[in-house]
Amino acid sequence: MDELLRKAIYDKYIAPTTRQRPDYIGVEIEMPIVHLGGAPVDEAAVIAAAERFAVQFGFDITGRDSDGNFTAAQHSATGDILSFDCSYSNLELSFGKSEDLLTVRERFTQYVRFLNQTLAESGCMLTGMGINPNANINRNAPIRNERYRMLYHYLHSYPQHADEVQMRFHRRPDFGTFTSASQVQLDVGCEELTDVINIFGLLEPYKALLFANSYLPDYPEWLCVRNMLWEHSMQGYNPHNIGMFEKEITDIDELIEYIGTQSVYCTMRDGRYINFTPVTVNEFFRLTSVDGEFFDGAQYQKITFTPELSDLEYLRTFKFEDLTYRGTIEYRSACCQPLSEAMTVAAFHTGLRERLYELKTLLEKDKVIYSHGFSAAELQRLLSRREKPCFIQDALIEHQLTRILDLAADGLRQRGRGEESLLDPLYERAVRHTNPAKEMLTGLERGVPLRTYIEQYAAI
Repeated sequence: MDELLRKAIYDKYIAPTTRQRPDYIGVEIEMPIVHLGGAPVDEAAVIAAAERFAVQFGFDITGRDSDGNFTAAQHSATGDILSFDCSYSNLELSFGKSEDLLTVRERFTQYVRFLNQTLAESGCMLTGMGINPNANINRNAPIRNERYRMLYHYLHSYPQHADEVQMRFHRRPDFGTFTSASQVQLDVGCEELTDVINIFGLLEPYKALLFANSYLPDYPEWLCVRNMLWEHSMQGYNPHNIGMFEKEITDIDELIEYIGTQSVYCTMRDGRYINFTPVTVNEFFRLTSVDGEFFDGAQYQKITFTPELSDLEYLRTFKFEDLTYRGTIEYRSACCQPLSEAMTVAAFHTGLRERLYELKTLLEKDKVIYSHGFSAAELQRLLSRREKPCFIQDALIEHQLTRILDLAADGLRQRGRGEESLLDPLYERAVRHTNPAKEMLTGLERGVPLRTYIEQYAAI
């Protein structure tokens, strides 16, 4: 790897982890907007609801689309952000850096109650699911701005690349408009960086059992279809950009080398996004020219440009444990949860981060799932499905999940803020061998209407 590139990667990703700072938590929750009458979401109505929210809570509007419609607003004191994610049927609440999850939950509850009271006027509701239950009804069109137009166009380019990679593309390139995640960012120090990536990677199969909440009838075999949709799309053109690391990262130098093998597929020139065929970072910065295309306001035009080191800013990855430029690891694999249990994801990761090496010992000695010849990545995919592998024994899984949750509770208890109560729903799931997607599908098979679960998962 070229030394200038190595330094640029180090400065962007590693240097922020070497700085002394408080251990903050960043919580991001995406939520589908559902029309309860089974109609497409009225985009004008939900945009109006977001604008009313901004006035109600004193948020400053920070983003508008090319038609002048609201896309984002931020509160200057808390740093909280309300935004539409990818489409106008997916709303995101991102909370400013916090030290206390219960305080975040208070604001989340207040925000969601106001939004749902307002959305009800147009027959709509925010609910807690990882897939919009009206995914096959809504318009599923991207927000009309540079970023989401670029992303939508890129994801729909997969037929041009079907012969270039050894993978099967699914046929829902619009998935970004109807998938909703619950993500948490936690500060990480350089000395623990690779341990955090490796240990939480081993945890991913158990997380699939606890947090699966994305069912799409197009792919009925999955309880957590979100990750498959990412992996078998253009985002997964290079497997190093998505999912798990597949191998243990031994040190910082190896992590930098790994980042060099990830692919960049877009950049900006003169305020416009340029798409191009994904190319690894190492190769991209050796090229003298790259052929791409950009939207000129009416149609896509061809363009040839010269890579610049600043293009590293546009490396977009979606790893389950994703190292960011903020000196944090963003944990990305969990679906949006029922809204009354929305903080379970952040609490789970925060507590276990406090018990990192106890978790390492527990997982490295695990014989419940790690004694059958499957890697962590293979197990994560197996345990995201409706049909459990034949070697799974519910009693042993329950016991191991309880031990993991006990570690998380101990870590939260050590923080002294009472946050361990946020884990109670997860203990119940472990004992009942269930998760929100499984709970819903079991009910649907018994004849319970889908609307019952939309409303149940929206309750807060």
